[in-house]
Amino acid sequence: MATLLFSLATLFFTLAQALHTPNCNVPDQGSTLQVIHVNSPCSPFRPKTPLSWEATLLKMQASDKARLQYLSNLLVAGRSIVPIASGRAITQNPTYIVRAKIGTPAQTLLMAVDTSNDAAWVPCTGCVGCSATAFNPSNSATFKPVACGAPQCNQVPNPSCGGTTCGFNLTYGGSAISAGLVQDNITLATDSVAGYTFGCIQTATGTSVPAQGLLGLGRGPLSLLSQTSSLYQSTFSYCLPSYKSANFSGSLRLGPNSQPKRIRTTPLLKNPRRSSFYYVNLVGIKVGRRGVNIPPSAFAFDPNTGAGTVFDSGTVFTILVKPAYTAVRDELRRQMGNATVSSLGGFDTCYTVPVTVPTITFMFPGLNMSLPQDNFLIRSSAGSTSCLAMAAAPDNGVNSVLNVIATFQQQNHRVLIDVPNSRLGVAREPCS
Repeated sequence: MATLLFSLATLFFTLAQALHTPNCNVPDQGSTLQVIHVNSPCSPFRPKTPLSWEATLLKMQASDKARLQYLSNLLVAGRSIVPIASGRAITQNPTYIVRAKIGTPAQTLLMAVDTSNDAAWVPCTGCVGCSATAFNPSNSATFKPVACGAPQCNQVPNPSCGGTTCGFNLTYGGSAISAGLVQDNITLATDSVAGYTFGCIQTATGTSVPAQGLLGLGRGPLSLLSQTSSLYQSTFSYCLPSYKSANFSGSLRLGPNSQPKRIRTTPLLKNPRRSSFYYVNLVGIKVGRRGVNIPPSAFAFDPNTGAGTVFDSGTVFTILVKPAYTAVRDELRRQMGNATVSSLGGFDTCYTVPVTVPTITFMFPGLNMSLPQDNFLIRSSAGSTSCLAMAAAPDNGVNSVLNVIATFQQQNHRVLIDVPNSRLGVAREPCS
């Protein structure tokens, strides 16, 4: 077992670092930004000391647990503030970052991208509990606070007015932040947006706040899509690299001009309780060529309870409601015959023999998302152990009704979000 654990250590990055020295200075061009995994060799947030497999696994699973709790609580009565997660501390959630330049002259920050959040926020100079790298408003000639009474003040969670300027408070995963609402110029790749509204963090507690801020890619009023609708027409796509990629670098394309012309799509669904989420209608799952017998209620979309299926950039491993996950897991085990099943950490279906199931397919109206093994099996670096890289939603209230298509399953796929045409597209793309 000790040998196995050493071979699995630093699952997402050690092997790649040993094989290749990446180019970390790829410039962003046009309306396309480089997307970097936080554990990539190009990321200042990567662990200084490689973690053991057990520690890596526990960290990822704890992060997903807190993420699901966060997403689910956002659905309750439309709340934008959620309880701080209990248990172990969660760090750097979500896990993909882009370069953004804020202010005049520009100050560069590596901001996490989050498709299930709206307002952007960054640590500002003097912030208590923030990282050392922060945006300095006093060095920007175009910085200004948002006044009380401005319409944007009513579009943030828990707004407050201290004196004449607007502020807000929220919780994010295992953290709580207090921020002033401000405006300044933001540059993404070569596109400059004047007077962008975002949060300037003044205090932060916990360890879930992305170190240099967050860029919200949801579809609420203060999201990037809403604030740049005339420039990007509420359209973007992203491709997340495989964890085995040496560069750990994908891309975020903003606007309709550079999007794939031939891509299968499925309708986006609207949930007025949480309009930011990208809901889709999951109607079935195939393991290999066999359709899995799953009750329709496991996939049913219900805005009142938050039930349904979302694509999310902050969850690592796909979460399926318990009846769906159990059916998928049992069918994979059935097709593996008498092969011995074991568990590792929270993964309950692992094998030390080759897995013979070639694909798992998520079926949506108009779109089948067929996953090769690299998108549904998590393997040791030596390839000797493979585990089904999905999990069941916890069986407790609102958490039990939300299916989340997560980043491990999205790797090496171009995911298109086209809000004006209310559609989400997926196509295989080797973006590593």
